[in-house]
Amino acid sequence: MATTDAQDGRRLTARGARTRAKIVTAAADLMYVQGVGATTLDDVLAASGVSKSQLYHHFEGKDALVRAVVDLVGERVLERERDALGRVSTIRGLRRWRDSLVRNNALRHGAYGCALGALAAAIADQDDLARKALSTLFVEWQALLTDVLHRLRDGGELPPSAPVERLATGLMGALQGGYLLAQTAHDVTPMATSLDMALAHLESLSAG
Repeated sequence: MATTDAQDGRRLTARGARTRAKIVTAAADLMYVQGVGATTLDDVLAASGVSKSQLYHHFEGKDALVRAVVDLVGERVLERERDALGRVSTIRGLRRWRDSLVRNNALRHGAYGCALGALAAAIADQDDLARKALSTLFVEWQALLTDVLHRLRDGGELPPSAPVERLATGLMGALQGGYLLAQTAHDVTPMATSLDMALAHLESLSAG
């Protein structure tokens, strides 16, 4: 059965789709650990085990491969966040979400930061197509937080006047800033503190 390449619309055989997925997965893993700039196409070839002709059959160069990595990482992150936030309707539930993110980042001592945030920092000023794709992904992620805050407001955990869209922006900023501080310190404490401050603000609105 043939599938369609998400970027250029070409039809792919099942074997071609597997090869392409192997390349993109290897590139995503390398770029997460090493960074986009430090990851070369030779690195991707070695990690994926495909030939140079196979790589260039699917991607005309590194920019095209990075855009595919953005799509893959975005799919991974948003799937995780939909699962984590889809049924959250209390501040206690948001704290469990916070605990899970901090705990997972602690396994790497905060080393790699947010996968999407790291891509945005590396390529947003270099590739406008990738920047727009990243912007869309962050908007979708923030919309999940906005939905949670709407449920908190509807359930009485936030006052009717609570500006949920602005609060979601602040919560996303606390998360991404926390990831960055954890990455530079190789310590998740700043991330935990940043999210705690944001959630404490939500609790203060509820108490008021």
